[in-house]
Amino acid sequence: MYSAHTLHALYSASGFVVGLLVGLTGVGGGSLMTPLLILLFGIHPATAVGTDLLYAAATKTVGTAVHGFNRTIDWRVVGLLAAGSVPMTIVTILVLGNIGIQSSAAHDLITVVLIIALFITAAALILRERIVARYAASLAALSTERVATFTVILGAVLGVLVSITSVGAGAIGVTALVLLYPKLPTARIVGSDIAHAVPLTLAAGLGHWFLGSINVDVLMSLLVGSIPGILIGSYAAPRIPETALRFVLAATLLLVATKLTFDVIPSAPGATTTAATSVH
Repeated sequence: MYSAHTLHALYSASGFVVGLLVGLTGVGGGSLMTPLLILLFGIHPATAVGTDLLYAAATKTVGTAVHGFNRTIDWRVVGLLAAGSVPMTIVTILVLGNIGIQSSAAHDLITVVLIIALFITAAALILRERIVARYAASLAALSTERVATFTVILGAVLGVLVSITSVGAGAIGVTALVLLYPKLPTARIVGSDIAHAVPLTLAAGLGHWFLGSINVDVLMSLLVGSIPGILIGSYAAPRIPETALRFVLAATLLLVATKLTFDVIPSAPGATTTAATSVH
């Protein structure tokens, strides 16, 4: 059993590692932090999601400031994504509130959607280059209006996924943006994805706060580590060759896949009760 001091230090260390990855790649926020909170620290899935959303809003605000200073954000893309994500976030939060955020139904919904989202994340990152190569010609032929429409739809999908699981704003968003905007440099796609995650995670996080699924002590400990982590990562991102960024994305995928593998274990009969009641 960890002491309170040791536990907070572990939260901060986890926040630093995840913040560093988010700053470098735009990937690793909910994809790593939410499973980490559930599996390693035994936090209830709803509380893990809600806490991670506000954690992500704070850390990605810092990352956005750094990427903005480095001019690695396409604000038009950010606006299109937010036009789809913010309204769907509000709708999803209302649905979760109607179900009952701490109910067994919400627990099962969050767990199942989390597993699906992580599978999609892993597949998208593994197959990204193949998908881009296969569909590059047809995507390049799309009109500016069609690309804008698909970007809004992408934002709407991310709004639902992130509100339920906190997963998707990074890994899935980056992969989809690479498909829609193949001419944008990786660092600019990462910066745009991080900037869009701010209104998305803030809206979803405030919704979870209203529903009572936030652990403030855990949130503060995560921020202590994550803010310096994302500052370092965001500063280094445009200075690292694109191939190196791709390598970091692949490494992040391995971490996500590992977390997914172990996430199946607590969902087995008799195991969810322990995970669900350890920390609220």
